[in-house]
Amino acid sequence: MDKVLITRKIPSNGIEILKKSFDVYINPKDRNMTKREIIEDIKDAFAIIPMVSDIIDKDVIDSAKRLKIIANYGVGINNVDIEYATKKGIIFTNTPGVLTQSTAELGWALTMAAARFIPQSDRFTKDGKFNGFSPTLMLGKELYGSTLGIIGMGKIGSSIARMARYGFNMNILYCNRNISDKELIVDAKKTTLPELLKNSDVVIITAPLNSESRHLISYEEFDLMKNSAIFVNIARGEIVDTEALIDALKNKKIFSCGLDVYENEPNFDKRLLEFDNCVMLPHIGSATIKTRQKMAEIVANNVLSVYNNRCPKFAVNGDELCSAKK
Repeated sequence: MDKVLITRKIPSNGIEILKKSFDVYINPKDRNMTKREIIEDIKDAFAIIPMVSDIIDKDVIDSAKRLKIIANYGVGINNVDIEYATKKGIIFTNTPGVLTQSTAELGWALTMAAARFIPQSDRFTKDGKFNGFSPTLMLGKELYGSTLGIIGMGKIGSSIARMARYGFNMNILYCNRNISDKELIVDAKKTTLPELLKNSDVVIITAPLNSESRHLISYEEFDLMKNSAIFVNIARGEIVDTEALIDALKNKKIFSCGLDVYENEPNFDKRLLEFDNCVMLPHIGSATIKTRQKMAEIVANNVLSVYNNRCPKFAVNGDELCSAKK
């Protein structure tokens, strides 16, 4: 049977679909595979299902002599050398759309947690420090009627905008390459990045990572923000200059921040742990049972489609390679 390499265990529904047609090898360790491990295990694979944190570059692709599909378990695409994969005739797919709501809800939860110090209050109570009501304990920010700035008004950004507008009567600013077709739904206003940063009480990043967005938020951008602003990143860690973020926290240029993504994951800058006003999550934006199972189903069926000489759904390079053959 042809081999499918899965770089980290995914929900069992996807694995069961694959086992009917393939010899499925799953990384047995509860950590990301190293590049060397991927190169060794992908040599005889028909397909690989990598996580968005796995770098599938030219070296990895060249080591896979029988590879026909790279089925990313996630919506991100910047971890794969798509141009080189296409040149080698390898289909590349991802899982867009299915994780929109779960990621948006996590983004809003993270915003609330950063505004009201929810994790810190939980830890304070569990550590036995709560000794009665205190008028000055854990004073956070009210969001109702304030201004939310969204960097990247795509599906996830617009879902967060609806929560903010209709749940908290917030004013919505956004910056995007184009005018979003969602703006009329929430009465949002398109503006420039500097104006958004100057006028927002909450700034949240939901933009994709590309050459233009890498370190989009750096020292100058944090200097533009209100020192009462809440900063949240649920997109990609590389969009934010970590050194600049640490400087902003250290010098109180912002009120608090919430992070679900980091530069150089999982080896994030441990200095971030020093700040009590920084809420940190382990990249769980899409981590609901429903979403992760649907993602597993999508990647499994995409692999099956290529195996059966069909163009898979969500083929990023499908225009070039939708005549994929075994």
